[in-house]
This record gives sequence, structure tokens and C-alpha cells, in this order.
Amino acid sequence: MRTSGGQRVTPPSPDSKTDALRQKGCLHPHPERVTDELFASSEFFDPRDLLQVKYEMLRRVREDGHSVSQSAAGFGLSRPSYYQARKAYEEGGLPALLPKRPGPRAPHKLSVEVVRALREALAEDPTLSPQELVQLVEKRFGLSVHRRSIERALARLEKNARHEQVAGGRQDRGCQGACR
Repeated sequence: MRTSGGQRVTPPSPDSKTDALRQKGCLHPHPERVTDELFASSEFFDPRDLLQVKYEMLRRVREDGHSVSQSAAGFGLSRPSYYQARKAYEEGGLPALLPKRPGPRAPHKLSVEVVRALREALAEDPTLSPQELVQLVEKRFGLSVHRRSIERALARLEKNARHEQVAGGRQDRGCQGACR
């Protein structure tokens, strides 16, 4: 145990780090395959930490002149993984090596056209329920969407409209774009 300002600080248990890495999507699926000497010679280098493993793999090739095949194998990864990591790192630096959130990044069924139709329907009849809007989308566009998807899309529209009003009001008071 270390002390910090008179208080005892317990280092995180190996299991808590594993849990944290898993939760963030950064747990190496095969840490036992990491055979690179850095990870064998120092506790600082953790073969469970996929972000650290990928970065060190890239560094080995770029700075130490190791071959891609040799480096990928030494870090328990494939050659395609090396090239994907290199591209991500070149485009976005270290944060780009973090895993992306799985699933769709944006609403894929509720196109601008569908949302426009929903907005028009609500303008005509503000009492329409989410379930009635689901039926409207299915009837008019042949799409099966969940009522929560519609509620979220409409909430985003409302939020964006409020944001534009606030930003517009700031600009009118002389901010000239600096307030955004």
C-alpha cells in the first residue's frame, strides 16, 4: 500500500483493472499471446490493455524498425489489425485507437423526409400519439420503427431548434459567432 497525504491508498486490484478495460472495450482478447519483450520485462506494460498493446505495436514498427508481421505476432494481433490501427492512429492519434461504440451511429430509418412528414403531421394535429406516428410512418413509408425512435427524433429536433434560437439571440447581442 502506498500513502498519499497521510492516507493509505490501495492500488487497484488486477480484477478491477480487467473489469475497467472490459467495460471500455479495451481488454485484449488474448493477452497470453503478447510475447513482446517490453511486456515481459516491465509491470508498466500490461498485455491486457489493448490500447497500450496497439500503440506499442505501432511504435515497434515505426521507431524500432520491426517488420509488420513480427510486430503483430509479438503483440498477439494480426497483420490486418496492425494496418487498421496504423490508419486509425494516422487519422486521429491515440484516441482513434480506442474502440468505437457498437451499433448505428445515427438514426438510419428516420431520414430527413420521414422526420419532415412527422413534423407536418404534428403541426396539423398536435394531439397525435407516438403510436399513431408509428402507424403513419409504416403506412406512408413502409418502415417499421419503434415509438421511442420517433420520440427521440422529435426531441432532437426540438433541442436543435432551441439551441438555434439561443445561439441566434446571442449573435444579435453582438457576439458575432464567438459565443458558439
